[in-house]
Amino acid sequence: MTGSASTPVGGDGSRDPSRDPRWLDDEERAAWVGLNGLLIKLPGLLDGELARDHGLTFFEYMVLAMLSESPDHSLRMSWLAVLTNGSQSRLSHVAKRLERQGFIRRERDATDRRSTHAIITPAGMDKVRSAAPDHVAAVREYVLDHLDRAQLAQLAGIGDAILENIDPEGAARPER
Repeated sequence: MTGSASTPVGGDGSRDPSRDPRWLDDEERAAWVGLNGLLIKLPGLLDGELARDHGLTFFEYMVLAMLSESPDHSLRMSWLAVLTNGSQSRLSHVAKRLERQGFIRRERDATDRRSTHAIITPAGMDKVRSAAPDHVAAVREYVLDHLDRAQLAQLAGIGDAILENIDPEGAARPER
């Protein structure tokens, strides 16, 4: 909302400035509406293409991609949940599906029996290698090809600034 909304009042009908929200100005609102549109539309587009062309959800693809990019193709399930922004429960359900399909296997940690590792299988590597070119093409089509180099640098900087605030540990940026 912008500042045109009614101002909260106290019990005696007087205005209570300490309860006034900091409304978005026109420029802030335009930025927020644009970002919100991306947050709503882009995941569905990426998910739909992966499902149609490769039989994977975006979340399943991200699980396989994170495992394929890890040095030993294995990650602790708790860390994989952080990297994919999924709950332990959601990841567990997806891991069962991927395991049934032969794309991953899970093993107890030899040094910490409370922990489980997900390991991508050769079939899982084939699956993510097959899906990756189409996924990258979709990322280019929907996002990157519409930006010049200066805008790409701005987008990276904007993403970093926002993530620094909402993800100070850097879990959403595993390459760092």
